[in-house]
Amino acid sequence: MADLLVVGGGAAGLMAAYSAAKEGAEVVLLEHNEKLGKKIYLTGKGRCNVTNDCTRDEFFRELPRNPRFLYSAFSALSPQDLMDLLEKNGLPLTVQRGRRVFPLSEKASDVTRTLEQMLRKNHVQVRLHADADHLLTENSRICGLQLKTGETLSSSAVILATGGLSYPSTGSTGDGYRMAQELGHSIQKTLPSLTALETEEAWPRSLQGLSLKNTEISAFQGKKVLYREMGEMLFTHFGISGPIVLEMSCHLPENLSDCQVFLNLKPALTPEQVTARLQREFDAAPRRSLSHVFETMLPQRFAALFPELAGISGEKTSANITRAERQLLCERLQHLPLHLTKRRPMAEAIVTRGGITVREVDPATMQSRLVPGLYFCGEILDVDAHTGGYNLHIAFSTGFLAGMSAAQSLTAL
Repeated sequence: MADLLVVGGGAAGLMAAYSAAKEGAEVVLLEHNEKLGKKIYLTGKGRCNVTNDCTRDEFFRELPRNPRFLYSAFSALSPQDLMDLLEKNGLPLTVQRGRRVFPLSEKASDVTRTLEQMLRKNHVQVRLHADADHLLTENSRICGLQLKTGETLSSSAVILATGGLSYPSTGSTGDGYRMAQELGHSIQKTLPSLTALETEEAWPRSLQGLSLKNTEISAFQGKKVLYREMGEMLFTHFGISGPIVLEMSCHLPENLSDCQVFLNLKPALTPEQVTARLQREFDAAPRRSLSHVFETMLPQRFAALFPELAGISGEKTSANITRAERQLLCERLQHLPLHLTKRRPMAEAIVTRGGITVREVDPATMQSRLVPGLYFCGEILDVDAHTGGYNLHIAFSTGFLAGMSAAQSLTAL
């Protein structure tokens, strides 16, 4: 019998196992893949953006939902704490653009290797190809779990660190949700987050591969501003993607038809400045077609179709544009509507939105409020963040707190 079983060998599970063992618990880490940290290898495009070197307030501003739930986890393991811990265990780090923290080698495998060494130093037993199936209780308290092979493992506590549903190729099956539900936990509906979006309009598809920088995208639900940010976006064969689109996806309602999205192609200019700029272009070349006029303001491929988005022929010359048409073109430059139809599939999402309802988890310990001895950490929880190392830090910090809390609770028994 082990003191503690940790289910899941991703970032959260690895840190939970380390933290518990460091507190003196006898820990067995169960991973159903053939190796640990499969999703870690994919993060940061294989470079592993382990955290973000930010303050607490800056960190919480990057969380669209339930930021207060993470106060204790952040206090237990801040970004600076994590950086110190990894470097003390032999992993040099570097802080790059946007304060994103990477291993100096820029190899995600070095992060996993360091975490594995930390487990070995603290005598954590690792079992690969160990697929948990059901949690076991006695007198309403956790007493172990059963593997899909039928083998039963006894323990005084279990930490579920099974991840969400994103990147299913890494083994994110949703089994953790099912096991928690069997013991009475409720699940906030899961959706793809940090994901690209499909559009009703066909014109973005005709611009496939075109990237726009310094573009503003905004999303509204009625008069409420859900999101507004300037940055880089990408047109694709299905709609839109790129950094600001992925981030916006975190803020959208489940039903995308409930929101309105607009592009501002000239966010640095006031409407008056856009009008004056376009009029200067018209005056400078009265015989030039609109498609060519807009080449001075937009990428060539976009300029060719842009007038049509205002319902005006691109062959029409500047001299023949009416005042009303000019106003409409100016409006479209700063208020170009897009209608979203759906998110891209979960398999393409960076993280899962939704999961274990945080009201049913004690934020000070990560222990279930319903089942003593059961703890949660990582993506299985209904907490997600923007890109930039924040999601991985959520995994590490909640794992650290869950492991420490579980071990300390076992000592008190």
